[in-house]
Amino acid sequence: NVKRRLRRVEGQVRGVLRMMEEGKNCKDVVSQLSAIRSAVDKTMALIVAVNLEQCILEEKEKGGDTNKLVQEAVELLIKSR
Repeated sequence: NVKRRLRRVEGQVRGVLRMMEEGKNCKDVVSQLSAIRSAVDKTMALIVAVNLEQCILEEKEKGGDTNKLVQEAVELLIKSR
């Protein structure tokens, strides 16, 4: 699922490069770049969510505190922006 998302982003980037080579309108290029950023943000969130879920399950099995894991995940997402 993540790889499929990244391949789609890759195609979008190639499309933007093609648009720039063809001298397309700045607004259209920026619009596509915004779509790419949104797709990348959603992909990062998915990766963090899946990883967080796994880490929480492992930590609960150990009887540990999961609050730190959640905080680290939130900080990671904030830093990525």
